[in-house]
Parts: sequence; structure tokens; C-alpha cells
Amino acid sequence: MIIERPSAARGTVKAGWLDSRHTFSFGHYHDPEWMGFGPLRVINEDRVAPGGGFPPHRHANMEILSYVLSGALSHKDSSSGGEGGVIHPGDLQWMSAGHGIEHSEFNASTTLPVHFLQIWLQPDRVNAAPAYAQRTFEPSDRRGRWALLASPDGDAGSIAIRQQAWLRGALLAAGEEVEFACEPSRRYWVHVARGTVTVDGRVLQAGDALGFVEEDGPHRLRDTGDDIADVLLFDLPV
Repeated sequence: MIIERPSAARGTVKAGWLDSRHTFSFGHYHDPEWMGFGPLRVINEDRVAPGGGFPPHRHANMEILSYVLSGALSHKDSSSGGEGGVIHPGDLQWMSAGHGIEHSEFNASTTLPVHFLQIWLQPDRVNAAPAYAQRTFEPSDRRGRWALLASPDGDAGSIAIRQQAWLRGALLAAGEEVEFACEPSRRYWVHVARGTVTVDGRVLQAGDALGFVEEDGPHRLRDTGDDIADVLLFDLPV
């Protein structure tokens, strides 16, 4: 079964400095049909105005990934003694909230907006110690092919996360293709962060997504737009 999640059907939140699109139920947006996809609980596409951001707040027992598309995102959390860093395009940041953590996120610029994805996965263990990591993935490593960004064991330079899930990313120029194989015992979620692609002939634009449940065999993903497509593939337990 293939599940379609069009960008236009996502939840919308606008709050002056914030323009957000929610793939799954989150905050004031609640849809009982879209509570998550396996352990994948949140994909929020956020645009934060210069000087805007999320003040300190708490999370527990959630794997939180931040993926910047443009601009820069400043982050601080209590696991690093109040220190933090800045996330740029090409970076992936992981924060495991564990038994409880406080963090904040702000646009690092006073003049330019920041556009990023915040992704939550439920962990495969609870009440672990909070943890944090950040990696830079060179665009050349993802051009025309999948690169492993996150995995349970930190394989191939990826970030090790606390879930039996793999996150891959690809950057495709016009006409470039990649394939991914499905196993019926797993779930897969394809999210188009930027650009226009087809998946086995289905047209997907930025913000669109497909879920694969009990699917078998290979699927072909092709860039059919004029710009670079940025695509994320989640390989998830049922």
C-alpha cells in the first residue's frame, strides 16, 4: 500500500515570526488520521523570521532531528551545559531528549529567514540520558545517490540514533535517478524537501510525501524539475 500525503493537506500554523507546515498532528493541529507513521511522529517544515525562534522548552523521550534548508539555526540545550551551536544547510543535528531536556532554537540571523525541517522519532528505549550530536554532510556525497544521514549504529559516518531506523538523503539534478528497495516487514517514508520528482511516475513537489506499507521490491525516484531536488528517505520499523 502506498499512502499519499500532499503538501497542501498538511496542517498550517502562522504566528507572525513563524510559518509552519505539519505533516503529522502537532500542537494545535490535530488530525486523528495523521498521528504519525510508525515511530516517525513529526515532520514540521518551519520558516522563522529574522530574530524569531522558540524560547527554552522541555522534551522527553523523543529523538529530534533538525535539517536546515536555507539560512542558519541557532540551538542551545541543557545537555551541553547551556552551550550550543549553529546549524547550516548540509548539517544534521540530533538531540535525544531522553529522561528530559530543555532546549531553545532561534534564527541565527537578524536579517535573513531560516527554513528548516524538524523531525521527531519515538525512541526504542525510554528515560535514557539526554544526548546531542551534529554532522555536516557534503553535497557532493549526496549528488545523484543516497547518503546515510542517521542510523542505529552510526554507520558510514552517520549520526547514531536511538531507534531501529535509517535516514538517507539524496540531492538530484534534472534527470537524475535513484532507487530504493522496500521490504514488507518495514515501513518507508519519502519526503520531498525541495524540488520536483516522480516516484514510479507519481509527481511529488516540495512538501509532498509518500508512505510505503507492506510494499516489496524496488521503486525509482527521478528529478523532473529544473532545480536540485532534496529528498529524504526514512526506513522504519512497523
